[in-house]
Amino acid sequence: MSRTTRLPLSLLRVAACTGIAALTLTACGSGSGSGSVGSGSGTVKVGLITKTDTNPFFVKMKEGAEKAAKENGAQLVTAAGKFDGDNAGQVTAIENMVASGVKGILITPSDSKAIVPAIAKAKAKGVLVIALDTPTEPESAVDALFATDNLKAGELIGEYAKAAMKGKTAKIAALDLAPGVSVGVQRHNGFLKGFGATDKDVACAQDTGGDQSKGQTAMENCLQKEPGINVVYTINEPAALGAYTALKAKGREKDVLIVSVDGGCTGTQAVKDGKIAATSQQYPLKMAAEGVKAVVTYAKDGKKASGYTDTGVTLITDKAQDGVTSKDTGYGLENCWG
Repeated sequence: MSRTTRLPLSLLRVAACTGIAALTLTACGSGSGSGSVGSGSGTVKVGLITKTDTNPFFVKMKEGAEKAAKENGAQLVTAAGKFDGDNAGQVTAIENMVASGVKGILITPSDSKAIVPAIAKAKAKGVLVIALDTPTEPESAVDALFATDNLKAGELIGEYAKAAMKGKTAKIAALDLAPGVSVGVQRHNGFLKGFGATDKDVACAQDTGGDQSKGQTAMENCLQKEPGINVVYTINEPAALGAYTALKAKGREKDVLIVSVDGGCTGTQAVKDGKIAATSQQYPLKMAAEGVKAVVTYAKDGKKASGYTDTGVTLITDKAQDGVTSKDTGYGLENCWG
């Protein structure tokens, strides 16, 4: 998902180490960046393929993978698509990693369905494949999934929005991701479930691709269609900030409730600043760290990770509602990413 924010220096160092063009593989050693793809005989080689190498979410994921690789004596090889949705780039990265001798691949699929044949070929050659953040379709196409429960993440902000409305009639705008993307579908459906609503209750639905400028345009379109909108669900915090900008231009920023998902530092700060009412925070560093450990375990004793591992989600808000479990932005900013 698209996020725009200034990275801390600690993450810039990681980005410099792991940032690559699509289809290119690099090996990142600890600290100095020592090691190469062909070196380290006997060292467990772990592959990480993200949707992009610039998105702060995935930069944090790489940071978690790099730290875990160092702690476990493994070698990290990374690759990324040129853009969110670059399935061809991810397919080539899988092929290159298998040829380089990785024992396991961690991947955030850009296309949950189209990537499956490439994953099957890797598994057939004895490579452990674990999806991070985004499940494949079917989920069983990989050996394991380490991810946020995106349905629960949506449900939490839906429950919060329902409680915050205090019985007022809701006119809902849904600023979604894109058709058919599993993460977006799960968050959307979770929000509706938590709110006790259905798609028939949504006054306006627009796709944003998780982009801030597209989120602003989507909100402008929704306000034209239904000026009385008073609840806005957004796929992520950049889309939420886009919605806030559009609402502020109309003088509506204080009387419309915006809820979101992700828990990035920019988004969490926006909750503290009152631009977003609440967000569901997820933990990309943990996803990657657990993935690396699983590959190392597989390499050492042949034990494969399997099934789904929930890496956690927390509702973050400074305006707690009765009956909805949450933590404040102090906690959120201590545990945010980006």
